[in-house]
Amino acid sequence: MSANPPALARSLVAGDESTLNHARHVNYWRRCLKTYLPSAYTSNDSNRMTFGFFIISALDLLGDLQKATTADEREAYAQWIYHCQHPEGGFRAFPATDFGELRNEENKIWDPAHVPATFFALLTLLLLGDSLERVRKRGCLVWLTKMQRPDGSFGETLGENGRVEGGNDARFGYCGTGIRYILRGTVEGPVDGVPDINVDKLVNCIRMSETYDGGVSEARFHEAHAGFTYCAINALSFLERLPLGVASPPAASLRQDDRIRGLSNLNLTLHWLASRQTATLDDEDAFDTNEDETDSSTTCHDTHSFVKFSSFPSKAGEISYKGQPTSHFEIQWTGMNGRCNKIADTCYAFWVCGSLCTLNQLNIIDRIALRRYLLDKAQHLVGGFGKLPGDPPDLYHSYLGLATMAMLNEQGLKSFHAALCFSNEAAQHLETLDWRRKILGNRNADHSVVAKRA
Repeated sequence: MSANPPALARSLVAGDESTLNHARHVNYWRRCLKTYLPSAYTSNDSNRMTFGFFIISALDLLGDLQKATTADEREAYAQWIYHCQHPEGGFRAFPATDFGELRNEENKIWDPAHVPATFFALLTLLLLGDSLERVRKRGCLVWLTKMQRPDGSFGETLGENGRVEGGNDARFGYCGTGIRYILRGTVEGPVDGVPDINVDKLVNCIRMSETYDGGVSEARFHEAHAGFTYCAINALSFLERLPLGVASPPAASLRQDDRIRGLSNLNLTLHWLASRQTATLDDEDAFDTNEDETDSSTTCHDTHSFVKFSSFPSKAGEISYKGQPTSHFEIQWTGMNGRCNKIADTCYAFWVCGSLCTLNQLNIIDRIALRRYLLDKAQHLVGGFGKLPGDPPDLYHSYLGLATMAMLNEQGLKSFHAALCFSNEAAQHLETLDWRRKILGNRNADHSVVAKRA
């Protein structure tokens, strides 16, 4: 199965001038890498590992990482990441908590490894071409089992007396299963003497968070949310626990078995994901600007959202109403929202498209109108993408906007692996690592989840 949809038929978009300004995006991300970030990021210093991933991966998607950096610089970035490696397994989110020689049994709880940071650290090392040989793999796998609660959910850090701290939603299950996938593949059972996580309990957690309308929520009985839905779907993908036949798992997984799987109603989930596409692009779209009672948060029928075509090949081809020819309207811009009755937001284009890519169903949305929205409304003059039309770019929305364009097969960007959240080229590098091939054994890496989407 491919991680990417068929190429967009741009010839179907007459006169479409929407363009990804590749050079400005390169300049934006180079500035983020080589200069100080704006002062507004100071309060996010503890997210430095995540920001580093966004920057390195964006330059990789743009095909500029090798040009923008030297081999020595890339090794220095890798060294910084390894400096954040925790002595008991996993990675810190940033180096400020490292006590060095002053670390002891009393203060070590203030210097924890962090589940999302560990996932992003491993991804960034792969992007830098690292073999992960310096990763304390066994220690990381042992630590990962400690990060799972008795109910199956994952947290963020270990606190006092081994208590799992932080949230328990699908975000941490996604990062935890991503770490597992990178370090042990899809092998269930002990690896290097370390037991596996409890896969069935995690899948049950996801099933408990499924909502009546097909999405996945933060917790049982909460509202469905596109971000949690993406995390749940791709966690299930890493575990090969999607509904049978969805993600072309290895042949051994295609047989009917008693393994618990997530997404109890796949068609309902697809309907919910497709319903996230909206022409309500900003707050003004929520008002009936034509005063003709045609606007709503889902339809937004005012003419500013549509392109009018009045020419047809022939009179016989015209659409008519009561014998009179009518104009043909094509929707011009559509974004994605994360919940029902919300306006579009750049990041939700990623969460929805990433879910649909993994499910091999990206064709069920209007990709052309979404592409126009990202390029015409969210793309910024200086490069990057803003959260909403007219907003300045930020690292989070700029990366997810660019990643969505890669999923739409935009010219000039590398192909994208939706589950691992970086390029297929980097995913293929993971599959070449000798130590990982030895773990997979007879489950040849060419049959793995990642390789199947390359």
